[in-house]
Order: sequence, then structure tokens, then C-alpha cells
Amino acid sequence: MITGPTSHSYYSQRLRLHYVDWGNPGAPPLILLHGGRDHCRSWDWVAGALREDWHVIAPDLRGHGDSQWSADGEYSPRACVYDLAQLIHQMKFDPVTIVAHSYGGNIALRYAGIYPERARRLVAIEGLGPSPKVLKERYATPMAGRMRDWIEKKRAAAGRSPRRYESLDEAYRRMKEANSYLSDEQARHLTIHGISQNEDGTYSWKFDNYFRVMPPFDMSQSDIESLWAAITCPTLLLYGEKSWASNPAEDGRIAHFRNAEVRLYEKAGHWLHHDQFDRFVGDLKAFL
Repeated sequence: MITGPTSHSYYSQRLRLHYVDWGNPGAPPLILLHGGRDHCRSWDWVAGALREDWHVIAPDLRGHGDSQWSADGEYSPRACVYDLAQLIHQMKFDPVTIVAHSYGGNIALRYAGIYPERARRLVAIEGLGPSPKVLKERYATPMAGRMRDWIEKKRAAAGRSPRRYESLDEAYRRMKEANSYLSDEQARHLTIHGISQNEDGTYSWKFDNYFRVMPPFDMSQSDIESLWAAITCPTLLLYGEKSWASNPAEDGRIAHFRNAEVRLYEKAGHWLHHDQFDRFVGDLKAFL
């Protein structure tokens, strides 16, 4: 009988963070890291395909899934890189293979540049962050303007209650609207594991709305690129043809990597590991 994962927790920066363990501790370690407003059980199908050959761990980022919310709404890349570093340190995973999506990919790429000797292989699904064009437009606004905008958005988030759905079916329909490529089974699974029931019987997504308000500044782009350049392990950068994300093979960012390959997935959006699951798993197994 195939069983699901077991739930565990660890501490990072005084936060209790959650992860699931798919067993097989004698196998090489592999971390599956989800993106923003997602959760660790988003990887269940991938974990099921890899668990026989790998010790698969899938954490919930802070403020997501069953991990604690940050008291001050701190969800910056640097905070999440530290959380990932703590998980790897406490699990004694060295070296480790990481497969990560979107914001999780951003975190994983930075980690692999900080600790290149600890990264065995890396797969980042649309994880390089905003395109050079978007960054140029963003940083054209003076710092004072960006800080004011951040303060106003944080203040607005403080007064915003999580959206409430009257039923699981209503939340499920919203999940389908957000990604039309999802099958009914996928959408229902992602909804069930991504939602909590409120005291009044309604349902709300588990992630913290403060995550929507990202910091007004980050490390410099040149420093981020230097971390990409420091990655020594084989790296696979995956992009969906129908996604909003900018392809690094076309916008020039691939030049900052020394050992990376970009692959484009047709008929797939930002969640290409759901949209083209069979191809993704085949590519992943061959790469790993």
C-alpha cells in the first residue's frame, strides 16, 4: 500500500516551520520547494514519482501551508534563504538536490550560489524573478516613492481580512479559474491542502496575505547575478510557453550561469510541472 508523507516541523528565526517527509532516509536527499501562495502538498505527484529513488522533503515556506506566519510580515528572499539553509543544516543534507518553483526557485538559486559545494543538482521552474525590463521600470521610481508605496500597501494589508469562501466547491472553482490547465483532480487536491476552515464554517487560503507585499528593495541585481554565477552544479531552468515569466534564454540572463540549460514547455503556463506533468517528470528523472 502506498502511503502519503509524514508531517514534521523545525524552527528558524523563532518560527515553527512545517515540512513533509516522504520517507526512504537512506536515499540521496531531495528538497521540493513551492512558490508563493502555494504549499508543500502541491508537489505530491512529483514526490510520488521520485520517492523510490530519493529521500524527498517538501517544506512549507514561512507564511504558507502549515508553517507559522511571520509576526512582522517578513517574507523577504533573505529571510526565506535563511529558512532553507536551516532546514538543510538541521536535516544534515550535504550535498542536496533541489527542485523549486517560482519564488521557491528564486530562494533555491540564491542558496546554491551561497553554498555551491552543498548543491548537487538544481531545477528552477520560472525562478529567476522579474525580467530585466520589469526591474528597470521598478527601480526607475526613487527609493522614497518605493518606501511610501510599501508602507501604504502594508497598512492596507493590515486591514484586509482573508477572503472567505462559503464552501470547498467555491474555493475549488477559484483554483480552476486561476489555472485553466489544471485537471479537476489536481485542482481539488491543491484546494483541499491549501485551505483551512474558519470558525464560522467558511474557508480561507492558508497563506498570509502579507506575502503579497514584497520588500521595496532587495540585494542589488549585480549581487544576485554574482550568486547565479557562483552556482557550480548542473542547473535546469524551465519555462512555460504560456506563462507571464520572461525566458532567460531570450532576455540574456542565461549568460550569468556557468552550467545551466533552459527548456521551454509548450502548452504550459507558470505551473508547468502541473500543466505538463508527464513531460516534466520524464525530464526531471533524466536530469537527476
